[in-house]
Amino acid sequence: MRFNKWINLELFHSVFSQQPDSRQDNRQKSIETQQSIKLCVITQFFPPDYAATGQLLEELVMNLGLLGIEIDVFTSQPGYAYQVKNAPQVEYRGRVRIQRSRTAQLAPGRIRGKAINGVLYTLRTAWHLFRARHWNNVLLISTAPPFLPLLGYFANILFKTPYVCILYDLYPDIAVALGVVSKRHWLARFWESVNQKVWKRAMGIVVLSPAMKRQVVISCPAIADKVSVIHSWADPNWILPIAKHENWFAWKYNLVKKFTVLYSGNLGRCHDMNTILETAKQLQDDPIQFLIIGAGAKLTELVAEVNRLGLKNFLFLPYQDKKVLPYSLTACDLSLVSVDERTENLVTPSKLYSALASERPIAAICSQFCYLRQIISEANCGSSFDNGDSNGLTQFIRLLSQDSLLAERMGKAGRQYLRANFTPKIIAKQYLDVLKQAVISPEIVSMTQTQSE
Repeated sequence: MRFNKWINLELFHSVFSQQPDSRQDNRQKSIETQQSIKLCVITQFFPPDYAATGQLLEELVMNLGLLGIEIDVFTSQPGYAYQVKNAPQVEYRGRVRIQRSRTAQLAPGRIRGKAINGVLYTLRTAWHLFRARHWNNVLLISTAPPFLPLLGYFANILFKTPYVCILYDLYPDIAVALGVVSKRHWLARFWESVNQKVWKRAMGIVVLSPAMKRQVVISCPAIADKVSVIHSWADPNWILPIAKHENWFAWKYNLVKKFTVLYSGNLGRCHDMNTILETAKQLQDDPIQFLIIGAGAKLTELVAEVNRLGLKNFLFLPYQDKKVLPYSLTACDLSLVSVDERTENLVTPSKLYSALASERPIAAICSQFCYLRQIISEANCGSSFDNGDSNGLTQFIRLLSQDSLLAERMGKAGRQYLRANFTPKIIAKQYLDVLKQAVISPEIVSMTQTQSE
């Protein structure tokens, strides 16, 4: 508690005791503030787990560490998609300390198993936060599992530790949109009530798109001022635009001489796979290959339908190790991103950003109101299609397969757009701004308001 108050006072003086001609002093104080942040990141999924959220958070914490922040990551052993079952219990990478709880691999492919694993991880996290209560002065908590931010709420009540929530997915909204539960169901109403309490007490809320912010603010207007839109990202220095004929992955799976359409990532209930399937049916006699890399609730259904129809233009591969991604993502000629129109305001596909980095054109399947359309239009990196518009997507694929210069131009434009807006360095600075604000206690905020009057 004393440590947190000291940090808050130091930050207060660094921000509010500035003179007009003290830019150098201000810069130095800002650096000191960064170095004073003791961050604890809470997420169930972290590499070597292949979950996209975990891979993104790994890049985020490493870049925050380069900015001088001490970071403690508390995560679990791989439990979503993995080849390595056991990672080091404690690991150090520069300023980042990674601690993993015991394994959470009880039927991870089933909803019930995922729920049990999530509960077990949450209980272990609660114990970790209690033991580390004097070390951290701000928490960054993901929605993996969805109910995890509730721990931030209790940590703030018990230990006065401020917290920031990253909302990767909006629950119970997704469950309601997909018809899993009714909006009037007691569980949905209870979950919404919990969200209200957690969000109001948080010092910051991070969402991944403007559409998600609108949805959150509609649900809880009182938190509008503390919601920040910070996009996902991809590292263009890691995902390089490798030509197919120089790509061992493309050679391994006989993709070099075929126009290849790639879907890489989660095939979940929030993703439109039907439009992709209908498009592949129309293109089954064309020299075009559909490559599906990943797993999820809709994978079994899609494989069964492909086999029933006797389609020969599909290749299914499991999640790839992180070191393989620069090659798997560039073994194609076109990347697909899809969102179910019922959930487009509730989820944000992170695969979009890695597709931009790969320097390949992108086709987005979504409604006319989806934020994906704005990004693709601004980047001039591809085209967007309504859910169910398999005819339009088919024509687009045929066009690109016959016009390599157009495909190349779109791919280069997408990568340039990513480098200007969505690199780890750019995004880390945006998170840093939110974290700086979060360590200012409500008492300090009140003092600033009094001073300005």
